[in-house]
Amino acid sequence: MSEINKREEGFEKKFALDEEQKFKAEARRNRLLGLWAAEKLGITGEAATAYAKEVVAADFEEAGDADVLRKLMADFATKSVVVTEQAIRAKMSELLAVAAAEVKAGK
Repeated sequence: MSEINKREEGFEKKFALDEEQKFKAEARRNRLLGLWAAEKLGITGEAATAYAKEVVAADFEEAGDADVLRKLMADFATKSVVVTEQAIRAKMSELLAVAAAEVKAGK
């Protein structure tokens, strides 16, 4: 195998690993976000865990974070919990950093 092919293969493996870690971090962020939202909604215990799974599942509806944001905004509105879109986005950014560090650490 030539040096160029080895280098190309290395880049492809790195890209695949980066994408896998990004996916895991976003899923973990959504789970943490779901637990945070559950607390705000007064959901506890097993119901909070189930709600967090719903938030993770909501992210598979479309690319990007809009589907998760839409779910949370609707759920907060249904329970008359006042949380702004900006507050949710800030929490998403905060939890993504936490989740990425956890994934990188192998947790």
